[in-house]
Amino acid sequence: QVQLVESGGGLVQAGGSLRLSCAASGPTFSRNAMAWFRQAPEREREFVAGINWSGQTTDYADSVKGRFTISRDNAKNTVDLQMNSLRPEDTAVYYCAVHPSPLDWIPRSRYVYKFWGQGTHVTVSS
Repeated sequence: QVQLVESGGGLVQAGGSLRLSCAASGPTFSRNAMAWFRQAPEREREFVAGINWSGQTTDYADSVKGRFTISRDNAKNTVDLQMNSLRPEDTAVYYCAVHPSPLDWIPRSRYVYKFWGQGTHVTVSS
């Protein structure tokens, strides 16, 4: 059974940093693209960052480019999101997701990701 568990969320002041981590249990996802999405109240779930199976290809939403860094450790079946220079508009529930197929690229559509974590709350105060 696949299980994704996010951790690392919390309350931080604007300009601060947080590191989110997602641990996957069950089948190994070393050949799957993984991504982080977020959903703010009354907004659609949106793509934040993604990484291909090898870690050599990454993609970021324009709103976080240069501030967030995604990384993965296939040996540990984890994917992390380092978030720096946080802004109040980064406040959301953050979800990690795994694509069901081996890909060298990173899809941005949430509809093609099959496995999701329960989410971790990030609140950035001004």
